[in-house]
Amino acid sequence: MNKKPRIAIPLGDPAGVGPEIVVKSIASQEVFDAAECVVIGDKKIIDKAIEITGADITVHVITEPEDGDFRPSVLNLIDLDNVDMTKFEYGKVNSMCGQAAFAYIEKSIALANAGRVDAVATTPINKESLRAGNINFIGHTEIFGALTNTEDPLTMFETNGMRVFFLTRHVSLRDMLDMIKKDRIKDYVKRCLEALRKLGVQDGTMAIAGLNPHSGEHGLFGWEEVNEIIPAVEELQAEGYPVVGPIGADSVFHQAAIGKYNSVLSLYHDQGHIATKTLDFEKTIAITNGMPILRTSVDHGTAFDIAGTGKVSAVSMIEAILLAAKYAPYFTK
Repeated sequence: MNKKPRIAIPLGDPAGVGPEIVVKSIASQEVFDAAECVVIGDKKIIDKAIEITGADITVHVITEPEDGDFRPSVLNLIDLDNVDMTKFEYGKVNSMCGQAAFAYIEKSIALANAGRVDAVATTPINKESLRAGNINFIGHTEIFGALTNTEDPLTMFETNGMRVFFLTRHVSLRDMLDMIKKDRIKDYVKRCLEALRKLGVQDGTMAIAGLNPHSGEHGLFGWEEVNEIIPAVEELQAEGYPVVGPIGADSVFHQAAIGKYNSVLSLYHDQGHIATKTLDFEKTIAITNGMPILRTSVDHGTAFDIAGTGKVSAVSMIEAILLAAKYAPYFTK
């Protein structure tokens, strides 16, 4: 039997739903069949999550991933023991929890950098808690970039086999328009295709989404396609890259979902987010590419409003672990 990929799972913000989705996922037969999971967190928080969810699992505390007991219903935990339960409360911004969440991520990345785990599947963190804990990163991507010496990690969403990259993300629509430039598009397409190759996706064509209605209709509804996007695609094609576009954004995602394209380059945040999350909200998984290690993540937040209730669905966490296990064998070749 082939060895299963080993996946590190940092617990996320202890005051959020991360601990609950982790214990539910470890109890899942799908996850057991696909991966060997090592959780990095705090045993007191894990014990509370098991109590809240009723998950039928046993905690096995380890110091090294190699010490894991990878049998069904066993949660292998590297216990950083960094939560003071007298100061803990579900659903609240807390500097202690921000610092704890960062420590879990930091340990997971160190294990991946050292080749002791094959990938990292992350759980939600809270930006306000990070800030309160004097952690000077806005989110996961920035932390992973810094701790892997990666200047500009690429984000890819995958939903039921549809893959979407983002040319721009956390900028206003007005600022986004200034970033739709030929050279930027060419650079991103080349990096995205290399990221796909590293994930084992060798065949197929990337499509560039149109920006304006009907991709601008030759300047009738905007000039970005004529001046920047089409020249970028033509130059890429002349250089031998498998890319087409611009394809109208009202059809390109559907075409990718049915297999016509192996991926889509979305030009701005909501363009790709709406497409993927409408197709399947819970199974929209973020994959951070362009780094020396593989990271997948749920694409939902800490859900402070239901944290500690056991109500949260673990579908997204399970899918994040399954995708990490799916791509790890290619990524580590």
